[in-house]
Amino acid sequence: MKKLSPGRKRLVNNCITYGIVIAAFIILQVCNAGGLLSPSIQGQLVPICAYVVMAIALNLVVGISGELSLGHAGFMSVGAFSGVVTALSLQDSIPNDALRLAIAMVVGAVLAGVAGVIVGVPVLRLRGDYLAIVTLAFGEIIRNIFNVLYVGVDENGLHFSLQNEMALNLAEGGKSILKGPMGFTTNVKMASFTAGFILILITLTIALNLINSRSGRAIMALRDNRIAAESVGIGATKYKLMAFVTSAVLAGAAGVLYAMNYSSMAPKKFDFNTSILILVFVVLGGIGNIRGSIIAAAFLTYLPELLRNFNLDEYRMLVYAIVLILVMLVTNNPMLKSVFTFAGRRAKKEEAQKGGAVQ
Repeated sequence: MKKLSPGRKRLVNNCITYGIVIAAFIILQVCNAGGLLSPSIQGQLVPICAYVVMAIALNLVVGISGELSLGHAGFMSVGAFSGVVTALSLQDSIPNDALRLAIAMVVGAVLAGVAGVIVGVPVLRLRGDYLAIVTLAFGEIIRNIFNVLYVGVDENGLHFSLQNEMALNLAEGGKSILKGPMGFTTNVKMASFTAGFILILITLTIALNLINSRSGRAIMALRDNRIAAESVGIGATKYKLMAFVTSAVLAGAAGVLYAMNYSSMAPKKFDFNTSILILVFVVLGGIGNIRGSIIAAAFLTYLPELLRNFNLDEYRMLVYAIVLILVMLVTNNPMLKSVFTFAGRRAKKEEAQKGGAVQ
């Protein structure tokens, strides 16, 4: 049996990943149309899409670039609140919800990317624990900024204040959008499962093309051996910043999708726990494994609802911990590794013998 080339093997793996996402979307749409999905599952479809995008985005930094970031909830919040401000500001001029959602996603992604550049340029010169601590601080700084930020809109445009809602001095007919620690409150929910599915496909396209590109190979070379990579002329800051900013852009778009699925949201939602939750998706799915991140994000996002059906919601974090411990034990157990390796080699040997017999 002819062995697949590395390029063709990557193409097959990518097609399998796309196929899983498309098949899941079709199955869920059919089940939803047939009334087979419970209201709790329907309510989790958009958050699942947002967290899948976040898991893929963080995997670009943690898995592909090899750096530990604990502040991705900050990029998510930048996209979320800037997207809400954009969508509500354009409510009168652009009545089409889908178009406004698309514009809001672009604005949220761009501003999150700008924040990624501002943070990444000085931070990516650090390594290891220092990088993790600084990105964690960035996430907390962003959350505290939104805690004191008030934004309103009237016929004269946007108004900003760091004092209170009255300080916006809105004209008659104006409306307040962001209200400091209260976040935003609106009855306009524009996010949909279809929009989330499209965003996942766009995210996969960007991530897989980056990973398989020349820049992606340079990023992974820096991850595997920074000294050797720099010795052949690969600029560490340039390529790591590329992965970091791309991840921030995708996180900003995911934040818009997530925020526009709810009628209200406060800045405290995007705290340290959210960053850790996204990191859990990446670790559980396999660091550097995009397909695993998708499955882990979908499973762990729905897990609280599943536990709620069994009146076990209060034990959610305990279940997370148990699952992570089991995964770590399995993946780092030499005996289990040898069993899987032996089984894999045996299967390949049998397949090769069958191929030789056929020939």
